[in-house]
Amino acid sequence: MSFRSRVAGAAGLALSLATSVAMSVALGTSALAQDAKAPIKIGVLSDMSGPFADQAGTGSVTAAQLAVEDFAKEAGELKVEIVSADHQNKPDIGLATARRWLDQEGVSTIVDLPNSAVALAVSNLMRERHRVALASSALTSDLTGKACAPTTVQWVSDTWAQGSATARAIAGRGLKSWYFVTVDYALGHALERDATVALKAAGGTVKGSSKHPLNAGDFASPLLSAQGSGAQVLALADTGADMINAVKQAAEFGVMPEMRLAALFVQLSDTHALGLKAAQGLQLASAFYWDRTDGTRAFAKRFGERMNGRMPTENHAGVYSSTLAYLRAVRDTGTIEGEKVVAAMREKPINDPLFGTVTVRQDGRAVHDLFLYEVKAPADSKGPYDYYKLLDTVPGDQAFRPMAEGGCPLVK
Repeated sequence: MSFRSRVAGAAGLALSLATSVAMSVALGTSALAQDAKAPIKIGVLSDMSGPFADQAGTGSVTAAQLAVEDFAKEAGELKVEIVSADHQNKPDIGLATARRWLDQEGVSTIVDLPNSAVALAVSNLMRERHRVALASSALTSDLTGKACAPTTVQWVSDTWAQGSATARAIAGRGLKSWYFVTVDYALGHALERDATVALKAAGGTVKGSSKHPLNAGDFASPLLSAQGSGAQVLALADTGADMINAVKQAAEFGVMPEMRLAALFVQLSDTHALGLKAAQGLQLASAFYWDRTDGTRAFAKRFGERMNGRMPTENHAGVYSSTLAYLRAVRDTGTIEGEKVVAAMREKPINDPLFGTVTVRQDGRAVHDLFLYEVKAPADSKGPYDYYKLLDTVPGDQAFRPMAEGGCPLVK
């Protein structure tokens, strides 16, 4: 299903973009013909119907709309159009959609990209076509490591940040023997890998690991294996519907309180689906929470008015912020050429209303503070979506993997 929205900028500074189409044989790519009257097209490629639909999905389209509307106040004569599609968590479908958008519909950037396998495939395509990939909902740290690209920016968080922050916090309380239940694709593999590095650095050990397919319904076998391992911590290296089902079934199997539960990637929609009774006491790392500042609350109010009262997840916040930063860079550079746009995003810190000060590194990592939260008990919540209490702030330079350690070939 495709959703389109067109926003015309107010009269003012015109953007001059290339009007000729040229083939570059050496680079194997074609330039996108565009002029000041043609719209900049943003493709929101998301999971609209699967396990990440609540974390991203239609909410990501809404977040992109809000960014385009805010940009219209400063856009001059530049027009912006949004298109969206469901990648169905299949890399081949995501890649085919991205190719169609680039070749037939003139899309200049693709944003959101929940599902790391899809994000990696699309990032590589955008590198080949010299267009920008805004991986705002993709978590694999490989996007700023061995698979980094000069045309990709990864916003919000990644597996290194999530795994490291969670492992350090829990191991610091003496819970150092872990068993992983891991979703069997790029996200889960990276989450387990990055959390294991941090756990071992804190003196911890891994007692074992079980893999499960994406969108699994039955967690009996991995949970029984975890119980029999003797580990202190059951670490869930998955997210969305899989994480929710695993937590619910862990309660049914009586895994807690014998084992402590560590969910390595929890978003607000997941906590909402679990309910505070099941989720209370869960500690998590997040780059965004709707009730943290005046800026986040203002954004959440606008978002909720269009989403039947739902509050935004950090994925939704990432779509808004990365889209707005991209549009400003296009306006300032007068081009949609990916390398030049990303270079402009790196030039100076971005003052973002949702994430605070953001800097984009050479490896494509958008760096900002990360926060440690604990899920409130039901008695402490004032109402729907009042779920988290702040425990600690992790400064951006500590929250994300040091650039020199990621293996990104762009880093010198």
